[in-house]
Amino acid sequence: MKKLARLFGLLLLVAALAVTLGAFVPRPLWTTADAKPAATRHILVLKNAIHTDIAIPVDDAVRQRFHFLVDDGIPADIPEVRYIVFGWGGRAFYLETPTWSELKAVPVMKALTLDTSVMHVDVAGDISEPHPDVAGFDIGEDRFAALLDFIEASFQRGPNGPIHIENAKYSNFDGFFEANGHFNALAGCNTWTAAALRTAGLRTGWWNPLPVSLGLSMRLYN
Repeated sequence: MKKLARLFGLLLLVAALAVTLGAFVPRPLWTTADAKPAATRHILVLKNAIHTDIAIPVDDAVRQRFHFLVDDGIPADIPEVRYIVFGWGGRAFYLETPTWSELKAVPVMKALTLDTSVMHVDVAGDISEPHPDVAGFDIGEDRFAALLDFIEASFQRGPNGPIHIENAKYSNFDGFFEANGHFNALAGCNTWTAAALRTAGLRTGWWNPLPVSLGLSMRLYN
């Protein structure tokens, strides 16, 4: 029993060390002078206790690029919409846990081991800054285009485009789509967000499985 306790303690220590190093070691390690073009777009990172999303400011070009959202019942075309909010995550946890009161064992186990993935898309009006759960970043047009490419490539596509998951939503303003990649405890929603932000020319920690570590690294290196 004592050996098991020591082993468990060692695993916790290793995990804590990995999360700490993951936040404090930047990725990429160095930046170049041409890595910071003139900032013309303002994106947002939204977080809660376990998850992060990226909010993309909308204009006519963004609406046209993601026109399939409107076809699938997400009202990205209404004038009040200022942002389209994208998040990637585990299918079981996302679809079966709309609120914490509905937390179940099976989605948690799949999230910790291996699960297929989905994209969650929502829309928002004006989002207040500053706010503890909102972080804003300015990027250039080229990086903004690269970020949109990254997000679009995360959607799994069928013969008719992104695959909408019918009857899966939290409200009348959001929806779910099949996504590329598999979800697990090492490569989860926050590591997807971090990869997207690096595509946008921002620096993150080397490994950010939690919103708190991602947020810390973003404050340190951007």
